[in-house]
Amino acid sequence: MQVSIETIEGLERRMTIAVPGEKVDTAVNERLRDAAKNVNLNGFRKGKVPFKVIKSKFGRGVQQEVLGELMSQTFYEAVNQESLKPAGQPRIEASDFVEGQDLQFTAVFEIYPEIILPNFSKISTERLSADITDSDIDEMIETLRQQRQNWEVAERAAADKDMVNIDYVGRKDGEEFEGGKADASNLVIGSERMIPGFEAGIIGKSAGETVNLALSFPAEYQNAELAGKEVEFDITLNTVSEQVLPAIDDELFKSFGVEEGGVDAFRVEVSNNMERELKTASRSKLKNKIMDGLIELVDIKVPAALVGDEVQQLKNQALQQMGGGQNIDASMLPDELFQEQANRRVVLGLVLGEVIKDQDMKADPAKVRESVEEMAATYESPDDVINWYYGNKEQLATIESSVIEDQVFDYIIDEAEITDTKLSYQEVLKPEEKALVEKEPEKIEFAVSGDDDSSEENTGSEE
Repeated sequence: MQVSIETIEGLERRMTIAVPGEKVDTAVNERLRDAAKNVNLNGFRKGKVPFKVIKSKFGRGVQQEVLGELMSQTFYEAVNQESLKPAGQPRIEASDFVEGQDLQFTAVFEIYPEIILPNFSKISTERLSADITDSDIDEMIETLRQQRQNWEVAERAAADKDMVNIDYVGRKDGEEFEGGKADASNLVIGSERMIPGFEAGIIGKSAGETVNLALSFPAEYQNAELAGKEVEFDITLNTVSEQVLPAIDDELFKSFGVEEGGVDAFRVEVSNNMERELKTASRSKLKNKIMDGLIELVDIKVPAALVGDEVQQLKNQALQQMGGGQNIDASMLPDELFQEQANRRVVLGLVLGEVIKDQDMKADPAKVRESVEEMAATYESPDDVINWYYGNKEQLATIESSVIEDQVFDYIIDEAEITDTKLSYQEVLKPEEKALVEKEPEKIEFAVSGDDDSSEENTGSEE
């Protein structure tokens, strides 16, 4: 096998490979002889068809099949021989093959860049923490009561936070418009489900009353035919219901898994859950700040193929967040919307992967066990959950990947300049500004470049 390599531009390479013709002929003939054992042709007994006939009838198809396999096989043999690590799939360009002559083809592909790890001590950021107060616990208990709320019909006029059952019909220029009509629809006043003015116009009205509202759709409304347009709604109130919260008693405690110990045990359980949420939120924000710091420190030329793959993943995530895509094809979303975020994720994957390689990191079994036990603690039968993870290699691998990710960040955090800042519980949990695709917590696929096995990507966790 003869191999020559040419640098096209940046990370792109063109590899020309020549495979001896006798190797191709031998592979084709072996494949045909194997096929001849099971071929049925009129006039011949099974397995007794002359080789010349087999070759005449099936030679061309078998040859094409063998050529494809040989090009794939020899490509990866060549990149291993030349100590290259392709990023993404190669673009194969083959010359017309003439039987008895060498097979020649070119493969155009990108390689992983050389990663020089930055000085992590140049990253300066803050780590958020908070003390959980009694008032924080009281507020959380009210939130939990909201989750167990009931609605009771009220014989009075509708007020903010009431749930009303309504019939309504909307008209534009006197004509009903699509999607503007409903019967027996439940609506919580103040939920902002409807356009501005709709819910406010119901306040003060009682069951059986009808109200006519002149409103306007927002200029940025998703339906271009209604955006910014003036409309009228005729609304009839069927019922008005008020929110009824459950009492803070044993029945409420049991509904959240606290069987005994009363209010004191319930508050401890709530506090423990809040501590876990606080730890997760603080850690997530610190990781995102560390990643922001890394992006500022490194200057890496990234393979376009990896960015393209990441763009596709982000598109699919965006469709899922929009409720399964609603018959939207991912290709309809412009690549430009995701380009910057995809580039960021590829850069981070390369850097973090290099840390794993440089520090020869493996998932700490003790931390894997701790992570599994912490996750299992939220279930009714923790031991069953633990046994399930350790009996399922694929699921355990996801935990191990997460543990390695934590170990990478622990290493960088230890090197970075971290200032501890104490805020309130609510401030720590307040979500960061969100991108088109959710960024918190941001999951990065670790790409470890320069491995011995160039035919496979060495990856960790996924987005």
